[in-house]
Amino acid sequence: MSETLPKVDLATLRQEIDRIDEAMHRLLMERGEIIDQLIAVKKTQESGSAFRPGREADMMRRLAARHKGILPLDTAESILRVIIATFTYVQAPYRVHADISGGDAPMRDSARFHFGFTVPYVPHASAAEVIAAVAASKGDLGIFRPDQGTASGAWWERLAAPEAPKVIARLPFIKRPDHPAATPVFVVSKPVADAAVREIVLVSARVERWRETIPAAISALGAEVLGSAGTPGGLSLLLSIPGTVTLSALGEALTGAGAGRAHLAEIGSHAARFAVPEAQPTGGDASTFTVR
Repeated sequence: MSETLPKVDLATLRQEIDRIDEAMHRLLMERGEIIDQLIAVKKTQESGSAFRPGREADMMRRLAARHKGILPLDTAESILRVIIATFTYVQAPYRVHADISGGDAPMRDSARFHFGFTVPYVPHASAAEVIAAVAASKGDLGIFRPDQGTASGAWWERLAAPEAPKVIARLPFIKRPDHPAATPVFVVSKPVADAAVREIVLVSARVERWRETIPAAISALGAEVLGSAGTPGGLSLLLSIPGTVTLSALGEALTGAGAGRAHLAEIGSHAARFAVPEAQPTGGDASTFTVR
């Protein structure tokens, strides 16, 4: 005999939805009250240091790990991202500068998905302009694609000086098929060394020459070449390395591969992306899914 589900009238279900909506709103307001206290403790409105990339990465990992049910993960991710970005803005107002040289639409989609509509969006013609705008600001963010193309030159060298802006995140953080804001972007800000997450470290490397053996040599360290550009007297490389790899080990690998003397500088770091496999049925109702 099939199980008979208890009857629930439509009015009762709508009352439950209203109750949950009100509870969510009250929790957001309660979060705002705590942020008020946080501002008083941290004085972030004066220091402009409200960004916490490591904490954000941890929050997004926990969100993806616990998510289940019919609500799309896209929606839950976007809601939490906007909550994080907006409350960061409340602590210390900032703008998001975007390089639209590859098109405005994908960059605007990425900015709105990850930072919402409260944070001002400022378009620029190149990654170099974005970096300059962030450097001149009190505490703004910049976003641009990692794959800038040869016309942009060695843009990463603009991040090499100790006081220059640094990469603090790589978005989207949650990796999965058909992400609604799938355009890969680096996020740069003024240095936030005390809050940086160093799972992946980005390095600007000037070498004397290119050798076909370089990719394999650094791959043995878990590193990869993200970009290259010719410079006077040599070649500039943008490298991604695990946070456990030292610059000296990287330099030795490049020299051993025939690249000549290597001048290395860290230009930022970010969390490793959290990969979410395709949703699997939990059993019973085929419309119910969980992230495993």
